[in-house]
Amino acid sequence: MTDIITLSDSRVAAVAEHECGEALVDLLGTPGLRVDPRQADADGSYAYLRSGVLRRLLQAQSLLPDGIRFLVVEGYRPPALQRRYFEEYAATLRAAHPDAGPDRIRELASAYISPPEVAPHVSGGAVDLTLCTADGTELPLGTEVNATPEESEGACRTGAPNIGAEARANRALMDRALTTAGFVNYPTEWWHWSYGDRYWALLSGAPAARYGPAAAPVRTV
Repeated sequence: MTDIITLSDSRVAAVAEHECGEALVDLLGTPGLRVDPRQADADGSYAYLRSGVLRRLLQAQSLLPDGIRFLVVEGYRPPALQRRYFEEYAATLRAAHPDAGPDRIRELASAYISPPEVAPHVSGGAVDLTLCTADGTELPLGTEVNATPEESEGACRTGAPNIGAEARANRALMDRALTTAGFVNYPTEWWHWSYGDRYWALLSGAPAARYGPAAAPVRTV
């Protein structure tokens, strides 16, 4: 992962947080936005984002060619769920790398699941997404959303060389639209983009993160 700053990097944890107070908003029912249920949690938290992130996501979608839209897979993630994901993946890495120390396991794990204390999804500032047609048919992006580095042979990295030309072009299309709208990508995961969190602040040069850990949303019926 040459030149990639992972979420385990001490520079990420050192970024200050100046919480701006934006609310988490429900993506379900947002006109023109498709939300996929594959990562749905029991209380529906996956379908929430900070209001400013949603505005930028819709801006990015407006920059896509006619007939192509975003398919949102996951937004906000409760802290307990983030910790469970991280610990489960770290356990598989410890089994695969029995000689690796805790710091190395943390570094390896953070290429796929963020350490809970700096996790972008916990802030409500991160979104996992892919591209689809107007009827919801997913476009080829080289791997499935949430493919691990092991199962994808590293093709989950945004700049991976071992993907086809069509997938590479689709990743570039996502990059142009989302970067223009102010998002940053986590380079080990082509599907992961964020705004306002610590990782965004570090990469964009902002003086502080706009979003700290968000309180779990309460869905109204």
